[in-house]
Amino acid sequence: MSVEQVDVLVIGAGPSGTVAASIINKAGYKVKIVEKMQFPRFVIGESLLPKCMEPLEEAGFLPYIQAKGFQEKFGAKFVNADKQIMDFNFSDQFTKGWTHTWQVKRADFDHTLAMAVEEMGVAVEYQTTVTKIVFEGTDSLTTVTKADGSEKQIKARFIVDGSGYGRVIPKMFGLERESNLPPRKALFTHIRDVRRLDMNYTEPNRILIVDHSPGVWVWCIPFSDGITSCGFVAEPSFFDSFTGTPEEQLRAAIASDPNIAERFEGCEFMFEPRILQSWSSTCDSFYGDGFVLTGNVTEFLDPIFSSGVTLATVSAQRAAHLVIRQLQGEKVDWQKEYMDECMIGVNAFRTYVMAWYDGRLQKIFFNEQRPHDIVAKICSVLAGYVWDQNNPFVKDSEASVNRLIRLIELNKQITSA
Repeated sequence: MSVEQVDVLVIGAGPSGTVAASIINKAGYKVKIVEKMQFPRFVIGESLLPKCMEPLEEAGFLPYIQAKGFQEKFGAKFVNADKQIMDFNFSDQFTKGWTHTWQVKRADFDHTLAMAVEEMGVAVEYQTTVTKIVFEGTDSLTTVTKADGSEKQIKARFIVDGSGYGRVIPKMFGLERESNLPPRKALFTHIRDVRRLDMNYTEPNRILIVDHSPGVWVWCIPFSDGITSCGFVAEPSFFDSFTGTPEEQLRAAIASDPNIAERFEGCEFMFEPRILQSWSSTCDSFYGDGFVLTGNVTEFLDPIFSSGVTLATVSAQRAAHLVIRQLQGEKVDWQKEYMDECMIGVNAFRTYVMAWYDGRLQKIFFNEQRPHDIVAKICSVLAGYVWDQNNPFVKDSEASVNRLIRLIELNKQITSA
């Protein structure tokens, strides 16, 4: 069996893996990516957040992304069943940083990053599955299997696991544990959105989130080619009221919502609607001797605030710098400098995910009295700036949300008195 020697083995060629690989490669280390799938391949997580522009920029990917002509994204619009609207514009956010990003078909986006990192000198092997990893201290020997059944081994001084939902190292070494979030299901497709401009349903340069009913919401993510990604997210029991094929179920769900029924009526579905469910997960630890977990491998919460790619790229950026320091002989406190830092962002997002599903966030979004400074601070969270400790809606997210709810309820009592 042949053996290849590298400094760093990266598992997964998605945004997390490619960002980490690019940054480590720039530091002069030999990096190899192995990817189970053949690119381009379909995946959801199509609406990015401005915060992820920072790691994409450091990785050197922005020129490659800009050349693709992806749909620019400048904000997020929320609307409820009563057609009340909360429209966030990232240019109004509290935290200084990027005020735009993109909405992308992930097959094209991820393939663009993977081709870019190859152009930078990082070898990417597709259709290559990790079957065994043996650690000796921080060194490792990984066995991989190619599509033709052939095997080889890769020696590495460190492993970055950015395998996403594949969760290679957590599954292999028993690090997975259940999330405290209830299981949910998504039914989604891409739609030829012929009415999105002439009927003024929404601007194409922002994501539309529809608060359909308690615990049920819809995403509409327009792309630059006239296609819109649309999906319903709910507890699995919600979909039991719709019969037939996945397409018939999704069309019936769309017809039940006054905000999107007319917009998508009779429109062409680009593929048979797909199902994704029970996605929330976490790990006991995001690191170990000789490896670090990045992106969805660490913890995936929920798609409601499009946090996936942001958490993936930011964690990869942070991990890459720590890997470089360790390879240079420095002692790295992975708990303090990596896991604890990652969890600041994860926990901030978790507050808003929980507040969305229990209805607190809708009370804020659709309240007629919305002070601009508070809107700006929440806007920063929705832009992905969930590590800004100067923002009380990050640093004390749960307490800040609850205080605002109490203030809104008190004002309503005074007004109605």
